[in-house]
Amino acid sequence: MLSKFKNVFVLAPHTDDGELGAGGTIAKLIEMGANVYYFAFTNAEESVPDGFPPNILEIEVKKATKILGVKEENIIVYNYKVKKLGYSRQDILEDLIKRRKEVFPDLVLMPSLHDIHQDHSTIAQEGLRAFKNTTILGYELIWNNLIFDTSSFVKLEKRHIQAKVDALKEYKSQGNRDYMSEDFIFSLARTRGVQIGTKYAESFEVVRWVI
Repeated sequence: MLSKFKNVFVLAPHTDDGELGAGGTIAKLIEMGANVYYFAFTNAEESVPDGFPPNILEIEVKKATKILGVKEENIIVYNYKVKKLGYSRQDILEDLIKRRKEVFPDLVLMPSLHDIHQDHSTIAQEGLRAFKNTTILGYELIWNNLIFDTSSFVKLEKRHIQAKVDALKEYKSQGNRDYMSEDFIFSLARTRGVQIGTKYAESFEVVRWVI
């Protein structure tokens, strides 16, 4: 089933969200021949810790997604203001429609519609509006999901989870966040794997399934 997706859009409100929610699946899709496009909607310059250049997250996302196999020319980082994406939702919608006209995706990976972070919620809502005729899966960020419907799973191998871990290690500006630790990433992948009788998996919420 996964092999049918040839053009995949990953919508990341912030750099690192796509890797956190779907890093293993991105690695597997690319391994299977998919062309993955990664769109981050803010480089969060306002939130960069002292001692790092203002564009550090843009640098880090390119290094991280390269580990997963994403082509550099397929990475787009917009400069909307962090925590204020809701004020720019119409512009974001128009950006998504523009990308859709350039390359029509078979699959869109985006935050869950139940994600309570304001930026994540905006991208999920505008993604749903922009891609009405496309299969959409909402990825899991459990620290932001008030509820999450584990209605779809992608079976993964250890190498896919390791690629996800290695990608997240590129975000040195983000410090030692618990949800970016190797232990957490592997534990969640094992938990989702147990649910479907496999070693590792990532879970997604089915927002729309086009057959």
